[in-house]
Amino acid sequence: MRTDDKLPQVKGRPTDPARPRMTRTRRWLLGSTVAVYAATVIGVLTTSWLVRLDWQVMLFRPYKHWPEIHTFLDYFVVMGQRGPTAVAVTAWIGWCCYQQRTLRPLIVLGTSLLLLNITVGSVKLGLGRLGPHYATSVGSNEMWGNGDIFPSGHTANAVVTWGVLAYLATTPHARRIASVIAAIFAFGVGMTTVYLGTHWVSDVVLGWAAGVLVLLALPWLEPAMARAEVLLRAMYRKVLEYRDRASAPRPLSRPVAGSALATPRTAHDDELPARETVGVGGRPSGVAAHMSEARPHHPLRPHPIRTERAGAPGGSRRPPHADRVPRATAPLGPTAGRGRAASTGG
Repeated sequence: MRTDDKLPQVKGRPTDPARPRMTRTRRWLLGSTVAVYAATVIGVLTTSWLVRLDWQVMLFRPYKHWPEIHTFLDYFVVMGQRGPTAVAVTAWIGWCCYQQRTLRPLIVLGTSLLLLNITVGSVKLGLGRLGPHYATSVGSNEMWGNGDIFPSGHTANAVVTWGVLAYLATTPHARRIASVIAAIFAFGVGMTTVYLGTHWVSDVVLGWAAGVLVLLALPWLEPAMARAEVLLRAMYRKVLEYRDRASAPRPLSRPVAGSALATPRTAHDDELPARETVGVGGRPSGVAAHMSEARPHHPLRPHPIRTERAGAPGGSRRPPHADRVPRATAPLGPTAGRGRAASTGG
């Protein structure tokens, strides 16, 4: 039986396992989220009832009505701030990567944050809406004013960062629990920004929609993330191989014939030449012959032969005698030559 026959058939063709299936639930979520996103942008651009709701909530000033929770919400809104949440979630996902021996969780988190920054950041800069604290005229949508609050970055980041934990859950039970926790954090962070007066209500609604769209787009990016994991593993192996080659001791190379290392060593001046045995015909024989051919000897230097009459730097080497008269003080006379000749002749 072929493997393709075991796959579910869709319109007479086997389903590609590399491509995610568009289930009815995902199709409904994607369609409704896109509709909310488009309706929110159109409602703000046309200054509809949504903009009037923004002004009513802002003029109500919720932080003045419930000041007792202001301190707690100042700390709770950090759950949607990109830096602290990314560090916390990265630490947990890094531990999961170590336990599962895979880089997929980290790649999924990095891909989702990159996609979030691109989509939300471009819309923020493109629309340029001003926040409630910088509003210029009551009832206006405050668009094209060099602002950067539409959609809410805190809200979208809370949806994506905590939603990735639910996306990476390995069991349906864990996925449901993580989804509930992510929804609570995302809803709480969005409403906290409205309470503090840093965002309009429409900013929060668009932030929720933007975060959900990022999570719904992750299954289509799974093949690219799988290829990225393979590439990162190959690069890591190459780095390890290069490190091993650099740290390994290099073997000593054998000298090559004709090179400087292969030339025979000559005897130094302070070394005595070795005696050789001469065979028939005046040629060395036996081991001496082999040594003489492999290792030439330094030629013998002539040694000076000193005679007894050779003078030393300090004068005559003969010890002085008490009866001997120095030549310089010897008397000159007719018998002087005979005495010397007699002495030398005796």
